[in-house]
Amino acid sequence: MTTPYAGIAWTGAGYEVEVMDGAGRRVVEPSSWGGAQVAELIDWLRGLDDGRTPAVVLDSTNGLLDGPMTAAGLEVYRADPWLLPPRPRFGSVPAERLAERACSAPGALARVTAEGGTLTGRAEEYFEGVRHGEPVLAALTAAGRCFEHGSRDTPRVALTFDDGPDPVYTRQVLEILDRYGARATFFCVGHHVVALPDEVRRIAAAGHELGNHSWSHPFLFDLTPDQLREQIDRTAEALAGVTGETPTWFRPPYGALSPEVLAALEGHPTTLTMWDVDARDWARPGSERIAATVLEAAGPGSVVLMHEGAGDRGQTVQALPSIVEGLLERGLELVTVGELSAPPGTDGTRPLDR
Repeated sequence: MTTPYAGIAWTGAGYEVEVMDGAGRRVVEPSSWGGAQVAELIDWLRGLDDGRTPAVVLDSTNGLLDGPMTAAGLEVYRADPWLLPPRPRFGSVPAERLAERACSAPGALARVTAEGGTLTGRAEEYFEGVRHGEPVLAALTAAGRCFEHGSRDTPRVALTFDDGPDPVYTRQVLEILDRYGARATFFCVGHHVVALPDEVRRIAAAGHELGNHSWSHPFLFDLTPDQLREQIDRTAEALAGVTGETPTWFRPPYGALSPEVLAALEGHPTTLTMWDVDARDWARPGSERIAATVLEAAGPGSVVLMHEGAGDRGQTVQALPSIVEGLLERGLELVTVGELSAPPGTDGTRPLDR
């Protein structure tokens, strides 16, 4: 019996799903799902009538589903650009094309793991591109166009959370931060902003900062310059439509900044925001390990990378009180990226010089 495949495409409104059997025949009628319906989509895939949960096929511009789907035990595969027809300027390859490609050449797909995430099998390409981009990134940092950490003489740390908002974990993170009077920066993906505007408002109302983390969390190396700028601009518009303010910080998914990506961002009115402490919570190593990783590496001026969306972030939530308490015990104030980057003597409400 052949494996069925569910091609899942992202659009500006949500997800489109096409399920085919190994012979390329449609198993069920195509379906559409909102960006906040990932849990329901997983349940639906598991409950298809023939009892065989299909393997999921994504393209490399969809970095939002591999986390929750691998955590749920689904088989997830990535179809790379050289296997597929061209994408539109905004949106992934259609779901039907993804499913068809899986049926015709399943051995060409990359099996995505929880540890490797969407970039499973492309790590060498990623690191090579980032290495070649380092001189340009250093120049941008010197010019105030990129921020990685603050002054090592200032007893402040910026906690940052990527990939949200999330219908469950965002509120839990906010409750913990409020308990300690801590402020943070949330780098949101546009796909989730339009699906969960009330959660975005909740973040802003609590006094936290909002940043831009692209629309669909793509592997930026695979985007054209126009596609990359479209991702950033649409996310900025979505956040401005909810909060009335346009974010000025942009965090690239995976920190994927090759010379080509940096060239595409030249002249764009955004400041790149990196980090110097990676909690590695995306790998779900356990809450104690997440807390230890942060507390062992963080110090004055640190920017800490964590996640509250696009996956099971229960371990991050469990680790957060220990992280906050450990940093506060060292006399480190927990502030936003904007506050951390502000010159001495300013109120910290504005990011770096534009």
